[in-house]
Amino acid sequence: MTTPDIAARRALGACAALVIGALTLTACGGSADNEDGKGGQDSSAAKIVISAKDGSTGASINTTGVKVSDGQLTDVKMTLAGSGQAVPGSLTGDGGSWKPKEQLERGTKYRIAASAKDADGRTVSADSTFTTVSSANSFIGTYTPDDGTTVGAGMPVSFNFDKAISDKKAVQSHITVSSSSGQKVVGHWFGEQRLDFRPQEYWKAGSKVTMKIDLDGVEGANGVYGVQRKTVSFTVGRSQVSTVDVDTQTMTVVRDGRTIKSVPISAGSSEFSTYNGQMVISEKFKQVRMDSRTVDLANAYDIKDVPNAMRLTTSGTFIHGNYWYNKGNPPFGSQGTSHGCVGLQDARGGQADTSAKWFYDNSLVGDVVIVKNSPDKTVTPDNGLNGWNMGWNEWVAGSAV
Repeated sequence: MTTPDIAARRALGACAALVIGALTLTACGGSADNEDGKGGQDSSAAKIVISAKDGSTGASINTTGVKVSDGQLTDVKMTLAGSGQAVPGSLTGDGGSWKPKEQLERGTKYRIAASAKDADGRTVSADSTFTTVSSANSFIGTYTPDDGTTVGAGMPVSFNFDKAISDKKAVQSHITVSSSSGQKVVGHWFGEQRLDFRPQEYWKAGSKVTMKIDLDGVEGANGVYGVQRKTVSFTVGRSQVSTVDVDTQTMTVVRDGRTIKSVPISAGSSEFSTYNGQMVISEKFKQVRMDSRTVDLANAYDIKDVPNAMRLTTSGTFIHGNYWYNKGNPPFGSQGTSHGCVGLQDARGGQADTSAKWFYDNSLVGDVVIVKNSPDKTVTPDNGLNGWNMGWNEWVAGSAV
């Protein structure tokens, strides 16, 4: 489900998350080679190439580095141009190339000075002062799920870009999502800033899904370039689909095709009904504050410690524990009393042996909760991670490639 420069550390290549291949910002940067070098330039066979051309203002934060041909690098120093602070880096064992140890920052001015020698010991040097691509001229995609996670069978891959994308084909074609199950995976655009991927049916249990993001240097809009370069993978756990029947106020939990539990629930009231449709658990909270003012319901409620809560929609639908119910007339299994959420019997603090705690403990982000027989409409596909409510043909029609 991760500030460009903290969310970017999750979404960017060096950080931890994405949301990749290898592409250079050739449209904005270039290379500085030893034609501008010093020292034994004329006599040395060694040739130094610095990936970011001297004076460039759009250098890649991922692929900036130094290479040498017909020789070995003997010294490379990279610094912040303003302060002179050293940027750590490492040479390859053969001395053929050097790169920073960490991903560079966007919109930052750096200087690289490199020296090398050829087989006869003749030396050459080169340097370059350049600025990496700015935040204003770049975009990132915050994505979910995270690398290395285990998720439910309904979990889509979802990117939210921090800028509007006008060249959707270019961006989508540089993100590939594949599954060890062999299922065909297709992307679908919701507007100009969100791109989701899913197969036609839920992911097969136990499969491994791999996302390759190769957006470094890809022009997503006029003068706006991607900076992400990362490969991320996650595992699909067991398949769990839980169906809420509003007619009977019960939820049937099916795992890997076998019913494992029937749970009494209390869905939305007649005034505040629950959405129908397939909804994916996108977040889990042992406790969360629920304030009706955040969902335009004035002062209907403000509960600071709702236990065992799991988000089903962006607009505020949760399946969660309820400890404030009327103890003399419990609603679970008999009547809808919520403001649109699905409530399960619970105790304050959420640690008692209750149906809400059981369901929370036995659920993964990415599990599916289906609501049927509610008087409400079907949830829209972009309200949460709920693209399963769109037919396959329509989903494929929303792909840019």
